Amino acid sequence: MKVLCPTLPPPRTGLDWRFLNVHRKTKRGSEFYKDCLEYGNFLWNSDQTARAILCLDRAFGADVSENDPVLLQWPLPYAALGWMLKYVPKEEFIGNPRVHFQHYADRLLEPRREVRRARGWACWALVRKLNPNFIADPKHVVVEPTEKEITGLLNQHGHVGEAVLWQNVLATI
Repeated sequence: MKVLCPTLPPPRTGLDWRFLNVHRKTKRGSEFYKDCLEYGNFLWNSDQTARAILCLDRAFGADVSENDPVLLQWPLPYAALGWMLKYVPKEEFIGNPRVHFQHYADRLLEPRREVRRARGWACWALVRKLNPNFIADPKHVVVEPTEKEITGLLNQHGHVGEAVLWQNVLATI
């Protein structure tokens, strides 16, 4: 067991895959968002960081308006991603998050493709800065955006202030 991620909701006891399964046929809004964050913290604490990162992906993709009260308590999880990548034990296998976010950002389909794409590239940039040893997928030829371009994507497609939130996390790395 690890220390819980301080920027995510503390998980209830006894969570498993069914916790998110209840959202399969519902609108994936603020309840789904918060549940993804909570389950992500549970997975992190259970030494399943790779799966926890996938939960953060799902949270980033939730359909939550910028004025939703859940974001006041639990902002978009850029800080959580950075925290997990910083504190994941060296012996724990997490795959290659750089490749994951590279594929994620470049291969998305609707719904809400552009905002999810912008967030994918933002996460990709965090991974690159936190661990420059993760290599890109050489078989997936893609133009990797600059931090300035990612800021522009977040300003254009994300929530008001989202680019600043991301930049603040990036600056602390």
